Amino acid sequence: MSNIVIKAENLSKQYKLGEIGTGSIAHDINRWWYRLRGVDDPYLKIGEENDRTKKGESNYIWALKDINFEVRKGEVLGIVGRNGAGKSTLLKILSRTTSPTSGDVKIKGRVASLLEVGTGFHPELTGRENIYLNGAILGMKKKEIVNKFDEIVDFAGVERYIDTPVKRYSSGMYVRLAFAVAAYLEPEILIVDEVLAVGDAEFQKKCLGKMKDVSHNDGRTVLFVSHNMAAVSALCDSGILLKNGLINFEGKVDDVLREYLNNRRVDSGGVVVFTGNEPERFGEKQYACWKSIRLLNEEDVVKDSFVMGESLKIQLELDIFKTSDEFEIGIGIGNFQEVYSHYLLSPWEGFTTISKKGIVMLEVKIPKIYLFPGDYIITIWICVRGAYYDDAIHSAINFRVDEGKINEHDTYFERFSKNTQVYTTSYWNIK
Repeated sequence: MSNIVIKAENLSKQYKLGEIGTGSIAHDINRWWYRLRGVDDPYLKIGEENDRTKKGESNYIWALKDINFEVRKGEVLGIVGRNGAGKSTLLKILSRTTSPTSGDVKIKGRVASLLEVGTGFHPELTGRENIYLNGAILGMKKKEIVNKFDEIVDFAGVERYIDTPVKRYSSGMYVRLAFAVAAYLEPEILIVDEVLAVGDAEFQKKCLGKMKDVSHNDGRTVLFVSHNMAAVSALCDSGILLKNGLINFEGKVDDVLREYLNNRRVDSGGVVVFTGNEPERFGEKQYACWKSIRLLNEEDVVKDSFVMGESLKIQLELDIFKTSDEFEIGIGIGNFQEVYSHYLLSPWEGFTTISKKGIVMLEVKIPKIYLFPGDYIITIWICVRGAYYDDAIHSAINFRVDEGKINEHDTYFERFSKNTQVYTTSYWNIK
């Protein structure tokens, strides 16, 4: 018997821009007339590729076009791509919340989906009631839900609020309970979108551990969409890279992530000005918003290529909307598999908060780059109260490290190369 649990064949989804539904009565009548004669929908022939960076000639676009793939039982599949690549549309089709325009998808087993905060929850019902409601929707018997109830509440960490209507939950509490329900009510297939970014770092770690457990130990299938390359690499066995609604690359997860980063790697020249449309960006932006990032050497020359042992300055432009004495600002340097160093600016490290609104310039000076030759990415974030990301950008900029002279007796280099290092306020300069 085949162990394939998901099979997509020529899966396509078309949308019309600027209108709800098909757009006009004339188009609806035209479609009806073609269908009456047994002829294909005429508007399927005029759809354009979903490239949001270009102005098209047609109002019809393909969010997905001729998608073909298979997922086996127990496989953890990572789906990556830029914003608008078609990731969420694909998951909605697999979750049966929307139907494809053409093509077919075959699914064997019970599916639990977590596509956005509060998916499937009724805001007027309590957390307890929503657990039973979601369990019933998944086809669970009441006895099965009762047996899992305490584990769900314990994992979500919302015991005190379990008899409170979920409309009063924070977004983090919402997603905690939603994930716990989806993971513990034993679906054969678990589908998770980027929604986990709403939770704090501790909860994200718990979620990744749980997904790894249900796939490796319980033999369940997981489809995981995230812009966090380290999480995708750690969790997934294989991957699919979507680009403009098409499958651009598929294979082993590390090969897919490498291709994704290569596609994104452009000659920035060491400067990136953020537009708000960054593919790996998330956060509420209630307090602050990143504006730009620059990389410089010791002579203040902007560049994106350095040698081992060279000095590196990272300059950041931050727009402060609302001040706080509990900001935590951070920079992470690594590749898609691992973060090698953190540079933190926080009140817990003796940092005096930024007290003014408006544009603030931050600078981190790294006296020597102790990284092996290769390509690296920089991730930046700003948190409030250490609980959630107000603005975070994965892969904000990339740079390259080339071979250089390193002191053979520099034991610090050996230590740094193998372990994550955390540097705090002494490296920062605020202007």
